[in-house]
Amino acid sequence: MNPEDLPTPGAEVDSVSPEALKEQIDAGEDVTLLDTRMQSDYEEWHIDGDNVTSINLPYFHFLEDDIDDDVLEQVPADREVTVLCAKGGASEFVAGALKARGYDVDHLENGMNGWAEIYERYEVTDYDGAGTLYQYQRPSSGCLGYLLVDGGEAAVVDPLRAFTDRYLDDAAELDAELTYAFDTHIHADHISGVRNLDAEGVEGVIPAAAVDRGVTYADELTTAEDGDTFSVGDATVETVATPGHTTGMTSYLLDESLLAT
Repeated sequence: MNPEDLPTPGAEVDSVSPEALKEQIDAGEDVTLLDTRMQSDYEEWHIDGDNVTSINLPYFHFLEDDIDDDVLEQVPADREVTVLCAKGGASEFVAGALKARGYDVDHLENGMNGWAEIYERYEVTDYDGAGTLYQYQRPSSGCLGYLLVDGGEAAVVDPLRAFTDRYLDDAAELDAELTYAFDTHIHADHISGVRNLDAEGVEGVIPAAAVDRGVTYADELTTAEDGDTFSVGDATVETVATPGHTTGMTSYLLDESLLAT
């Protein structure tokens, strides 16, 4: 049975938004999560933290009217539990089954898909170069990015493909035009949005050293050599070769103030 084909939950349950769950975790509150995805999916990635208790019990354990006592004993009955799955359907069913048995539960709205959509922008207060610098944080993957804004222009470092529109919208919100999109490296652990932004009229920039790694689309973009500079308003972005993570790894010195890696 697919999670989407599950029967109606045994009781109505409240949902918690991914943003609200993150606020709880960031505030240091003790959070207990019941992750109902398959074990392989759970092991690949899940929500964790010093104040997070995470339990993995796949949803199929809760399909029978008489849920095994060994399963129920693994669900804490002395605290609130947030049930989650991939998209939010299986978790609502499981949470309903548990609530009907007296457990204090809610479920994560849109599941891990919703968690992956959290992408927060913070001003970097230690930056003292021209303009304003922001850092993007994606808690689901740990990916970081940067947005430099000055004089009606903006540049993004390490944009993610999933958030292509976000960078354009953020630049517009800050009264700037997104002029550059920089990649620090070409690697399978980073699904870049540089080519997508380039297609939207933003100048896409990748390290020149990436060509030696077999990049097939280098002719479509600008390649940056060590020492090359780019202007964003009155701010200067300097290319700095930093091989290590990959042979083509490159950092960008933002107006002699911060090294974006």
